[in-house]
Amino acid sequence: MGQVFMPGEIEKYELCVILYLDPKRRKKGMSHFFAYMNKLKHIKRWSLMRNNEEENVKEHSFDVAMIAHALAVIDNTYFGGKTDPERVMALALFHETGEVITGDLPTPVKYYNSQIHDAYKEVEEMGSRVIFGTLPDEMKDEYHDLIFHDGIEEYIYVKEADKLCAYIKCLEELKSGNREFMYAADRIRKELDSMDREEVRFFMKEFLPSYELTLDELNK
Repeated sequence: MGQVFMPGEIEKYELCVILYLDPKRRKKGMSHFFAYMNKLKHIKRWSLMRNNEEENVKEHSFDVAMIAHALAVIDNTYFGGKTDPERVMALALFHETGEVITGDLPTPVKYYNSQIHDAYKEVEEMGSRVIFGTLPDEMKDEYHDLIFHDGIEEYIYVKEADKLCAYIKCLEELKSGNREFMYAADRIRKELDSMDREEVRFFMKEFLPSYELTLDELNK
């Protein structure tokens, strides 16, 4: 679980991390960006809950990218959308960049109160800036909007996919007999329904039921 920092501690933490990742400390011509992104495979999700199958942030990012791409395709195909699905997929692949620094903070902690939530968002933003800073200067323009997504309209599909992936995780755990995820599944399902988005409803009707089937049932 990522450490929680109160607002007064963030500046000190940021300074320590920036010094640790200072580009001047790197060998000339060497960028650590993708090596750091690769470390997402060591960050576990759902850390406060018993998991029958553990999930790391790297594989979660793949799942979100795949489903976000699908949501954009669905919107374009059936509901008059005009979004570039490949752009959406790229946004999703990098949507957890800050967690290289912060780790994954469990939802009950992250949203325990507004002070913790605001402090975590600030640290997460700082983490994204630090990792972004390890890119060569010549590549930063290409990656900036993939990492800093405020105001990017297409990011809505990433948010939807992130929520769908959380719900799928709950379904898979429940399917394996883990009742630990019952409350989370109910809460996330209500959040998905409240989105009132056509592409989300389509995905849930057309594709979601298959996640509850066994391999033998899929092969019938």
